[in-house]
Amino acid sequence: MNVRRLIPTAAVAGAVALGLTALSACSSSDAAEGGGDGKLAVVASFYPMQFLAEEIGGSHVSVTSLTKPGAEPHDLELSPRQIGGLSDADYILYLKNVQPAVDDAVAQAGVENTVDAATLTTLENHGSEVGHDHGEDEGGEHEGEGEEAGLDPHIWLDPVKYAEVAAGVGKSLEKADPDNAADYRTNTENLVARLNKLDKAYESGLKDTATKTFITTHSAFGYLAERYGLTQEGIAGIDPEAEPSPARIDEIHHVAEESGATTVFFETLASDRTARTLAKDLGLKTAVLDPLEGITGKSAGADYLEVMESNLTALKKALGAK
Repeated sequence: MNVRRLIPTAAVAGAVALGLTALSACSSSDAAEGGGDGKLAVVASFYPMQFLAEEIGGSHVSVTSLTKPGAEPHDLELSPRQIGGLSDADYILYLKNVQPAVDDAVAQAGVENTVDAATLTTLENHGSEVGHDHGEDEGGEHEGEGEEAGLDPHIWLDPVKYAEVAAGVGKSLEKADPDNAADYRTNTENLVARLNKLDKAYESGLKDTATKTFITTHSAFGYLAERYGLTQEGIAGIDPEAEPSPARIDEIHHVAEESGATTVFFETLASDRTARTLAKDLGLKTAVLDPLEGITGKSAGADYLEVMESNLTALKKALGAK
């Protein structure tokens, strides 16, 4: 069980109640900031949702992210001000089962135009043997989510699935703000075209490689691996800072030898200690493979597209692309 990612239900419920009680005092809250200038007040749960809202909404929206740049999104705890302010939003875009605190607060907010990005594409289960289980407890369920808890939420790391989500977001914004529907439609088409171009770059760049296996501390790349015929080997599952078991280290050692893997990848929002220690023990290199859960000054790019291009460069090098 990934204890640090689970937020006690009672604590969340109390925070929600407090936030809604304080709503009258939060009319100018962060979540609704910008709504008074005629723009659609949009709240996004974390960066991948924020990017879609900004790119598709353009000049017609004012977007606020509940997750600050550089913060680990799975650990997010909302303040009463943030929770209360959600009810003032015109439109909420989130991804269920990534941030339990957000899921609970959104359910209480009652905003008509609320979109769960997970409903705009098809989620898959990429296995739970090393912890591919956001919000899943030892009994296989969290907050009554049942089978949903075992589904991999990292859809944004597959350009094709992300494009499907973008198309759905565009249609939902048209419905929420019909006066600007034509612009939302155009912006959506432009973004989908860029994502399709990114998909083609990955497809051609990873088509012919010396190995198809990559090792990563954060098991976030299941969709990407499946899309481009690769094999992801997570060191300790979904928690990039978790300590791998001795048995898992032994498994990774054998995987590296048998597959010809050259690199252990780590990310920018978590410690690289585990990756560097393992790489040293196995005689492998280290590099960054960004799960794009947030953009910071350390990110290898200014936005989603640029960082995904950097990820492609890193993968091509590590996999021996020809």
